[in-house]
Amino acid sequence: MGEPADFQAGRPVVLRGGTVLAMDDTRSVRPGTDVLVSGDTIAAVGPQLTVPDGTVEIDATDGIVMPGMIDTHRHMWQTAMRGYGADWTLTQYFVWYYLESGKHFRPEDVHAGNRLAAIEAIDAGVTTCVDWSHGLQTIAHAEAAVDALRSVPGRYVLAYGNIQQGPWEWATSADFRAFARDVLAVGDDMFGFQIAFDVTGDPSFPEKAAYEVARDLGVPVTTHAGVWGATNDDGIRLAHEGGFLDESSIFVHAATLSADSYHRIAASGGSVSVSTESEQSAGQGYPPTWALRAHGIPVSLSMDTSVWWSGDLFSAMRSTLGADRSREHMEAHAKGETVTNASLRAEHVVAWATRGGAHALGRDASLGSLEPGKKADVVLIKNDASPVSFPMLNPYGHVAFQAQRGDVHTVIVDGRVVKHDHRLVGIDLAAVRREIAATVGYLQATLGDEAWAKGMSPDVPETKILDNPYTYTEYHSGSTHGQ
Repeated sequence: MGEPADFQAGRPVVLRGGTVLAMDDTRSVRPGTDVLVSGDTIAAVGPQLTVPDGTVEIDATDGIVMPGMIDTHRHMWQTAMRGYGADWTLTQYFVWYYLESGKHFRPEDVHAGNRLAAIEAIDAGVTTCVDWSHGLQTIAHAEAAVDALRSVPGRYVLAYGNIQQGPWEWATSADFRAFARDVLAVGDDMFGFQIAFDVTGDPSFPEKAAYEVARDLGVPVTTHAGVWGATNDDGIRLAHEGGFLDESSIFVHAATLSADSYHRIAASGGSVSVSTESEQSAGQGYPPTWALRAHGIPVSLSMDTSVWWSGDLFSAMRSTLGADRSREHMEAHAKGETVTNASLRAEHVVAWATRGGAHALGRDASLGSLEPGKKADVVLIKNDASPVSFPMLNPYGHVAFQAQRGDVHTVIVDGRVVKHDHRLVGIDLAAVRREIAATVGYLQATLGDEAWAKGMSPDVPETKILDNPYTYTEYHSGSTHGQ
């Protein structure tokens, strides 16, 4: 499928007359405002803009125009198994992926999952996505992941990881270093790179070697921190005392940490990627935004994995507001008090879904808001066929509580229209469907019908309850094991 003629040849695009949530420092709401895109850049934001001849006009009347959303933690390689683990606990997830079946994924299966995940991201207005790719058992798997991401017109960050081998092994290998340097040498504004691994808290700190590689390459480290039974305060302390934490550090979940860890994250300038749907369902700990706000730690949002949950940030915003407010009410009730004004507002979670992600990725200067000179990653939420589209009295509340992926009318990434009039542009879904079917068929045949069915509620070995999930270490955290 080619692009519609109107969107070819880099013609300027103007979204006319929408309610603009620019997400700039003022967080103002601007009704009846235009956004002009020229090339890969936002050229102007204002009412009744004069535009160049030949500009494509998109009617944004009665719609909301906002920056493209940014997901800072998504296991994209798992998307071929969408919904398979809907009833899993975190321990069952660990058993299936880390201990038993994750090793069966071939490079082509990683490709299939990544490609589908990338497409569903742009469909939902997520224009930048961090692929927390911890299924990269070989360089061939990593190459497949990159190929899939580059085949879809979005902005991506490959966070390279391998749950089947210690990070001190794969990160220090010559093959990995060569791969990383090849990716970094491209210098592509559309594609970033991180190293993804977890720190178990082993006092010998074997993960130090992987941190040193990240420092040598000049790339950020993203890590699952504060995950009950797997990673907790000792890992934060070891990395901080080793001098490896800074403003580029991204801590995912951070749900079961002490005040000491939050202080260390805040002092080093790091941020936390909160996956509220995941935390409140799987068992990492209570979604921590209430604690992060108290410590002044920057927040971004993520959806984690489609094995369980939705692949959009509307659900992330909605569930985050609910979890944070629930905690605030519970704390007040425990003291015989009541909450009269909510501390976390809809505008805050919209900011976390946009500017928060840009900050976490070090892209404040180019992404996360609709301002002249910034990259043209733009989303129009508009659905004239929906009774939920009106009245729109509180635009931030509308985004956080009313909107969903079906209301995403237009998506622009780097100045390119990738979705318009509720339909993806230039995407062959039939081909992707065939690729996914091949992966599902292969996995089902490899496991066998009985094991495949059982995997939706796998047994948990008694020795793996309250235990770390990693096959590459025998270390057991004292915070959950052997108390």
